[in-house]
Amino acid sequence: MPKTPVWSISPAEQIVGAAFLGKVGDYYSQSGAISLVLEASLAVGETIRVKGHSTDLTQKVEHIEFEHQSVHSASAGETVGIKIVDKCRIGDAVYKI
Repeated sequence: MPKTPVWSISPAEQIVGAAFLGKVGDYYSQSGAISLVLEASLAVGETIRVKGHSTDLTQKVEHIEFEHQSVHSASAGETVGIKIVDKCRIGDAVYKI
């Protein structure tokens, strides 16, 4: 899986010193979850930040799903669903902080 080039992340979405996890592929308002293809590993209990044009959300990861199964952690290259506490938009950048 190719990494997202830095030039495709707007300056407003960049967080210096944080691990880039990927961009929001979809937002599911009914379940309050996002999907994304991970560019780095992620585990339950770690803190993420979702940043976009009108989004700036920081939260602890409480639930991750991979292939409709709840998992404790996921590796780079896997498409996962993450429960989120507020609205996000497709294309928002996700970081592990």
